[in-house]
Amino acid sequence: MRLTTASEQSQGVVATRQVAAPVALAALAAGILLIFPLDRATGSAPVQHLYYLPIVFGAVQFGRRGALAIASATIILYHVANPHLLTFRYEEVDMIQIVLFVAVGSVAARLASDNRRLHALAMTDDLTGLHNLRSFETRFISMIRESRDKNTPLSVLMLDVDKLKSLNDAYGHITGAEAVRTVGHLLADQLDEQDIACRYGGDEFVVALPNCPVERASELGRDLCSAVHALRPQLADRQFPEGTLSISVGVAWTQSDPDQGRIQISDADWGQALFHAADSALYCAKESGRNRISVEEHPVNGTPAQPHS
Repeated sequence: MRLTTASEQSQGVVATRQVAAPVALAALAAGILLIFPLDRATGSAPVQHLYYLPIVFGAVQFGRRGALAIASATIILYHVANPHLLTFRYEEVDMIQIVLFVAVGSVAARLASDNRRLHALAMTDDLTGLHNLRSFETRFISMIRESRDKNTPLSVLMLDVDKLKSLNDAYGHITGAEAVRTVGHLLADQLDEQDIACRYGGDEFVVALPNCPVERASELGRDLCSAVHALRPQLADRQFPEGTLSISVGVAWTQSDPDQGRIQISDADWGQALFHAADSALYCAKESGRNRISVEEHPVNGTPAQPHS
């Protein structure tokens, strides 16, 4: 599915990749134990500079505390490998080396932390804290691929906030924005960990539910409608009564089917069809009176079907 025009390569932010802690610790230990005998045998500054590699790796994996711990361990090994340092007879180059061990770790940890923060900002919707469209697309395509490979059901909810324009006109756009934020936060609270939700328009949301049959997706849609309608939201420092907010929901779905694998359609096209089917169902819900759900009658197999409410 491609709903945005920029490619993933143009995001401008690369996530800091982290590996499992046991693997990272094993790699750190192996790296240091390889460098230490070389340092002990040569006492050469170029060899000692290799200590920077595990320090930087530790900073990326474990943050500032991890970087300082690895730097401290490196300083100890540096002393053991160079016995004249055990009597604290430091030369200028030794002092510089020790300071650099700590400085490299601190700077690397700060850069890794900033990189993770920037990546999170690039993948997150500012108003609601949900995924933004670019992040959602990447995760959604993976869900579609897994659903097709394992022949498991996948459902999509498309929803938007009813009559938001009237709220904006009556109370201002800040009130409308806080209404959207309130719905976004409720979505985040209601969904399971494996589900993903995205705000892809002003008041429009899409939710992908992996390994979720249409019956459960429909039940969730109804629960979301009820939960939003039951809110007594405080918007722009004004308390509003129950029933102020409501949402309409469209549901589209795929199901496990042995014949699915025979359908020659790309994951992206399959996702596009599923997205548009949910959008069509949402339109039907809006036309039927709002504050309700509409469910596609047939599973999506690459060609959207006509929804019914």
